[in-house]
Amino acid sequence: MNNIKNDLTPKQIVAELDKYIIGQKDAKRNVAIALRNRWRRMKVKEDIQGEIVPNNILLIGSTGVGKTEIARRLAKIADAPFTKVEASKFTEVGYVGRDVESMVRDLVEQSVNMVKIAKKEEVKEKAAEVVEGIILDALIPPLKGSPNAYATKIGSDEPENEVELNEQTRARFREKIRNGELDDRKIEIDVTATPSGNVGMIGGGMDEASMINIQEMIGNMMPKKKKKRKVTISEARKILLEEEASKMIDMDEVKEEAIFKAENTGIIFIDEVDKIAKGGDGGKGPDVSREGVQRDLLPIVEGSAVNTKYGIINTDHILFVAAGAFHFSKPSDLIPELQGRFPIRVELDNLTKADFLRILTEPKNALTKQYEALVASEEVSLTFQDEALEEIAEMAFQINEDVENIGARRLHTVMSKLLNEILFDIPDTIGPNAKIVIDKNMVQEKLAGLVKDKDLSRYIL
Repeated sequence: MNNIKNDLTPKQIVAELDKYIIGQKDAKRNVAIALRNRWRRMKVKEDIQGEIVPNNILLIGSTGVGKTEIARRLAKIADAPFTKVEASKFTEVGYVGRDVESMVRDLVEQSVNMVKIAKKEEVKEKAAEVVEGIILDALIPPLKGSPNAYATKIGSDEPENEVELNEQTRARFREKIRNGELDDRKIEIDVTATPSGNVGMIGGGMDEASMINIQEMIGNMMPKKKKKRKVTISEARKILLEEEASKMIDMDEVKEEAIFKAENTGIIFIDEVDKIAKGGDGGKGPDVSREGVQRDLLPIVEGSAVNTKYGIINTDHILFVAAGAFHFSKPSDLIPELQGRFPIRVELDNLTKADFLRILTEPKNALTKQYEALVASEEVSLTFQDEALEEIAEMAFQINEDVENIGARRLHTVMSKLLNEILFDIPDTIGPNAKIVIDKNMVQEKLAGLVKDKDLSRYIL
């Protein structure tokens, strides 16, 4: 349990990030080092291991340049629990708002889900065998005296040949179940009923963690009710597989592993951190409230013990990545203590026209590939000519310059405007096997008004 699986080198981590994010070399290098350092920390002697704290990162850049995507992809590469919060959603203690510790509880929840999925995968084969038996019993119940019967009757007066016949029939049906020949047949199964909502509020002044613990405790004390459902064998297999796999995993082990995973590999992304800096919203709102939020965040980022429904988690080695545009403020407007907890500062570059063109074509999840796949699901072919892509990139860049710079997100609105009519006409007007080619003229025709009319663009995009 005490090993972090990911052992990619910094160069390999950057190469993985390059598959999804264009540019931002400095940011990628810094997060790659931070991730590799976690692996390195687990390899050093225990007496110094606890002293090595992560170098938290502050990403500075306009919206849509890749700040969130870098952190999210980093978590996927590391197979690490990840949660994103917006600093502006927190308020000073005493006001109505989210408790800052909730982000740690969210991280643990993510970690528990990840470990549960991995554990269920380990017992999947064993659970599938049990499920097969349950489905078979629902189709062809075993006779008393059969070796497959749940309760074998000693000295049964059932004829032996009848038992043998039953077993032969069951063997044939077992084969059919495995081959999927009976997937559409309906059977009746017993499933665990979903608990009926939350318990009411008990007393006053109770924090979120205590309420969660009480609700779970009461839920565990109440007997699990079963209810009958008539479903297809295909559906029964999914429902029962989930239930049987859950029974086979040890939740205490899951909680222990999840806490370790969250503490040592967890990544918390705090967005809009510039909004809680002095003057962070252009001078609106009281500075004292913003400073209060910073002081609430400080102990979490510094390292503290947080109570969750799965146990206490220490935040000392969680990697915190903060991000903000800092249009109306600068990092030095944060309180000095919080500044000191984000020693690595990286300024991200604004996107150029060339970046937009690369974003449209190079990443594994490029927008053009997404739209091509969506249209292909209707058996229609969609292709983009190179000149058309250059025109889309030019228009997106120009609108960002003239109206408001929202980075790569501008491509989503431009592409949506360009393809909405086509997506609406499929499959009614544009039928299967049709081939649609997006050329430069079509792009100019569909998006002509957007660049020219800046005021209109402000509302459309």
